[in-house]
Amino acid sequence: MNTENTKTLEELLKNYNPAPQEYDPEIDGGDEYLIRDQHLEEKERLKDVITKLKEKNRGDRKVRR
Repeated sequence: MNTENTKTLEELLKNYNPAPQEYDPEIDGGDEYLIRDQHLEEKERLKDVITKLKEKNRGDRKVRR
């Protein structure tokens, strides 16, 4: 192993403290899951709208797969 990398790693970890840190929702983005849920709900709503429009445009024609 290269001694330069070891010294650098030791210097980096010199002040390391493994104690748990406090969770702050404002800093850590505690409400991001709400934004994701809103996007998923909007996506489902838009999928329903598109499906209805396609069915309306299709009329009596059958869909070939």
